[in-house]
Amino acid sequence: MEQSSNKTADIICQALSERIQRGEFAAQGRLPGERLLSEQFSTTRITLREALGQLEAQGLIYRELRRGWFISSPRLVYNPLHRSHFHAMAERQGRAAQTEVIDAHPVSASSMLAEKLAIAEGDEVYRIRRLRRIDGRAVLYVEHYLNPRYFPNLLNLDLTQSLTDLYLTRYDIRYGRVRFTILPGPLPALAAPLLKVATGSPALFITRINRDQHDRIIDCDCEYWRYDALCVDVEAQGIS
Repeated sequence: MEQSSNKTADIICQALSERIQRGEFAAQGRLPGERLLSEQFSTTRITLREALGQLEAQGLIYRELRRGWFISSPRLVYNPLHRSHFHAMAERQGRAAQTEVIDAHPVSASSMLAEKLAIAEGDEVYRIRRLRRIDGRAVLYVEHYLNPRYFPNLLNLDLTQSLTDLYLTRYDIRYGRVRFTILPGPLPALAAPLLKVATGSPALFITRINRDQHDRIIDCDCEYWRYDALCVDVEAQGIS
């Protein structure tokens, strides 16, 4: 019975994939509801969701909590070696980017954060939490932790802008070395509803510890990406 169910899901997945490729759902930008699709394919919701999960894994569709399944745009290509900010990266790929500030205020550094920023536990840092969208779809929740020593009064500025640009134009600070850590993990409780998925849903967690042109550690970014919205692509020169 299980093999039969898997086979049925594969058939439904292939049929829906072909319909998506033909642009059948392009006008609505989303698939019909699961109940209607189950009726169309004369199958159970369990088998249908298995097929939809396959399409999601292929990057053809994505789900929003309590809203249904939507046709996916191409994944945003992210090359950590390119020191480019979010909006510029999206623009180069023909995409429209938007940034929403959730909150921004001073907080005390935890022991883990203090180690990343090379400061003392309990020292004050600026925390900026933002939600970022591509083509109207929320794809990234990010927490920025800044050493306020280098950015006086930054919290009074328009933080929907690129921090990279603000660093340069307001403080004459440019990025230098950077350390990346990329791990899979669950979305935190605050991020999940903002990204319209269930708490604990899988995410791609990227931590960046940034230094400036003087090799001072200036900030740490904690990025939580919807795993179905991002493609990490790196090309490095050969080592002789």
